[in-house]
Amino acid sequence: MAEPRPPGPQGDGLDSPAAGAAPAPAPAPGPGPVPRERPEQAEDRQGEDAESDWSADSWSDYGSRGNPGTTLGRTVPDGNVLFPDIFHTDHLLFYERFSAYQDYILVDCRASEAKRFIAEYLEKVLEPSGWQAIWRTNVFNVLVRVVNVNFPALKAVVQLSEPFLCESQDSSFTLECMQELLELKEHQILLQELFVVYDESGEFDQTALAIEHVRFFYRCIWRTWDEEEEDEFDYFVRCVEPRLRLHYDILEHRVPSGLVADYQYLLSQCEELYEKFLNVRNSISSNDSDSEAENVSMVEGLKLYDQVTHIKQRLKLIENPLLRYVFGYQKYGSLQAKGLRSTGAKVIHVVPWNMKANLLQLLTRDKLCPESCGALEIQFHRDPLAAVNACYEGDRVIICPGHYFVDGMFSIADSIELEGYGLPDDVVIEKQGKGDNFFDCTGANIKISNLKLVQHDAVEGILNVHHGKTALENCVLQCETTGITVRTSAELLMRNSDLYGAKGAGVEIYPGSACTLLHNGIHHCKEGILVKNFLDEVYEAPRITMVNNMIHNNEGYGVVLVRPAMPSEMKDASAQETEGCTQPTQAGDETACAESSRQEQPGCVTDELELYKRAETSEQAENNSEIANVLGATSAKKKQIHRKRLSELGFTEADDNLMSQEMFVSVDGNQFKWNGKGSFGIFFF
Repeated sequence: MAEPRPPGPQGDGLDSPAAGAAPAPAPAPGPGPVPRERPEQAEDRQGEDAESDWSADSWSDYGSRGNPGTTLGRTVPDGNVLFPDIFHTDHLLFYERFSAYQDYILVDCRASEAKRFIAEYLEKVLEPSGWQAIWRTNVFNVLVRVVNVNFPALKAVVQLSEPFLCESQDSSFTLECMQELLELKEHQILLQELFVVYDESGEFDQTALAIEHVRFFYRCIWRTWDEEEEDEFDYFVRCVEPRLRLHYDILEHRVPSGLVADYQYLLSQCEELYEKFLNVRNSISSNDSDSEAENVSMVEGLKLYDQVTHIKQRLKLIENPLLRYVFGYQKYGSLQAKGLRSTGAKVIHVVPWNMKANLLQLLTRDKLCPESCGALEIQFHRDPLAAVNACYEGDRVIICPGHYFVDGMFSIADSIELEGYGLPDDVVIEKQGKGDNFFDCTGANIKISNLKLVQHDAVEGILNVHHGKTALENCVLQCETTGITVRTSAELLMRNSDLYGAKGAGVEIYPGSACTLLHNGIHHCKEGILVKNFLDEVYEAPRITMVNNMIHNNEGYGVVLVRPAMPSEMKDASAQETEGCTQPTQAGDETACAESSRQEQPGCVTDELELYKRAETSEQAENNSEIANVLGATSAKKKQIHRKRLSELGFTEADDNLMSQEMFVSVDGNQFKWNGKGSFGIFFF
């Protein structure tokens, strides 16, 4: 009977923690194993203690000894050949793989030691013979029997099973052909190409799990250039953990699809360039002559090395959960406008394809401009996304009443109009399925009106304005993550609209942008409006106009400014807090006076209501004034910093146009009610 196996992970879904969170310990029946130590660490321990780390007593009985029967599921292989069922092991949770690699397989090894550590792990957990597996390649699947394992090479010694079962893309892989192929390979094949046949006894659970860990490592974690990037950090921390987190973030749709495509493209490109670099380097090292051809090869090798280094840095940015979105913003620059049609004609696109005669009559009367209908081209579409994708510069999309489910993203790069025919609640566009943004706008002049947008299972916000100007009028936005994002150099005009449900900010305003909010409702979000830090010298101050908005019932602040803390401002903030402690007393005095007045005139209910209205109006005016003053003061602080830096560079007189980067702020008539942390706040970092 084989010795007991170390506890292995099991699970039935994803459930990875958020990026940066500490992984939960993997559950295991019975007592947990002692984590593995490096050889140099084990030398300092007594011999019997070192051996006990890998002894049978230190492992829990994971479904193969103490509890008879397998604890793993089974799955039926795809294809037409009746292969036996195999173990279902590709469904492991994030923390289960994390624990296996960190505690038992890789520990704190270097990249160059990874293969040796894996081999040592397999020697302790893998059954060396007596089990069957399906050998899978891109060309064929064949049933084999394992008779031995070459641990240092991570290969299994196999023989064809009887009866012979094989499935291939053509009929050329006969029994004789497969036997000849195995002889060429000396009957040794990579363990990661084997899928263990299901066994109810539980004896081969750990074998199946161990091979799954090896397969996942070489498919999803290992890079051919890892060994050349040795540094002070161990391989697990430097490479394994961030790549593992990225893998599960992608599985759970936490990473925008465009960024995933970029990562996969960069990865394949880096592998191709790195292979070329190795070929050039090997050709140089094998040739000792100082010829012109070798000099050319050296120059080519240096260029390839620089390209590989640059791509590896970009890959690391995406693998880092804190930096990947900074890099990801660049992908929207590739949205290209179509421009005008070659004929110069403009088209009205109508959704849906089918409609009743009376609706068409009303639509023609109200929207299709009967005075010029002779020269007007109208196209009908089945869904809004198809209509927008068919648009050119200057086109117009009219969406008739209905509830439209869209599986995709609206990428608008031309100046078009998108409007609903009716009230927003009558024209609903709902995002179906998981994905990224709902609307991405880069056109010079885009107008969206009379629509209700509903977002589900999102990765990014409901609407992103990356470039140009986007006007949003009389719309309802039911958000999922963040709401509207106004990027640097972009402009948003939002009027008479309602936004709610964002788990982040309802509106995010980036440095160098322009945002005008008129007569809107922003409520039930994490924060109402968030103004990003713009103190850095590379940023310009945003232009913000907020008039007659109702900002209420947000979890945090109605409006919050994110910015770094200055040492001098920390002292001022402390002084303001001290002064602020006296304000409740003053407010209490006013309340006491009002109470005294009510006691003197108990029947004057009208005066009491008037006093309440005046107090509320005064409070709202103070809130608007405070927001305008703080944003203006921050802009003035940026001007001072900029002037000081110019002075340090020797510019004693600065051009007024250069220095006129103060924020244009107009904040008036807004109402702030029932926000969890107050009307306005500053988040220092």
